Amino acid sequence: MFEPAYTYGTVQQMAPPVVDGMVPVVTHIPTDKPYVFITIDDGAVQHPKARDLMIEAGVWPSVFLNTKYAEGHKDYFKQLPVTVHSHTTNHPNLSGKGFEFQKQEICGNADFLAGDYGKRPTLFRPPFGNYDATTRKAAASCGFKALVNWTAAVNDGRVQFQVGDKLKAGDVVLMHFRTTFVEDFTAFLNRAKQDGLTPVPLEDFLG
Repeated sequence: MFEPAYTYGTVQQMAPPVVDGMVPVVTHIPTDKPYVFITIDDGAVQHPKARDLMIEAGVWPSVFLNTKYAEGHKDYFKQLPVTVHSHTTNHPNLSGKGFEFQKQEICGNADFLAGDYGKRPTLFRPPFGNYDATTRKAAASCGFKALVNWTAAVNDGRVQFQVGDKLKAGDVVLMHFRTTFVEDFTAFLNRAKQDGLTPVPLEDFLG
């Protein structure tokens, strides 16, 4: 469905710097290319059609996994054409929590993912998109390059926009591993195509 825009897995842009011990917050990627980024959270439902959909579309999503959902399902996620990133151990609302609690949730998840997938994740997404300055400091202390949120989301087969009525170059799109995976992923693909955008790997632009 989409031809590769370049050799995926090669760094195209660098992440913003960590400043004052806090990771940068990224919700949109500045780019003059017609690129869009699909991210998939949690890992609660290991849909059997996900791999075929991704490969047939030529799309490499970035996935943000919780330990509580991903544990015991390494074989499923390793066979997907994705890069795995961090989404905490137990999916709590981090905002307002103490540093040690947040660090344990964030670092513990990173340690788990490094053990299962052989590579420590570089990007972090807070559950519900909620974070504070402590979250950014904890994420930096765990070695992350950026905290990633989103500008559009897919739910129940519909793309929902925070601003406007179409996807724009540089948008980061959120969806989840749910029973509606086929409908949601297909809705994203069709919307990207309609808006003249090519999905490319997020980590290539946060090197």
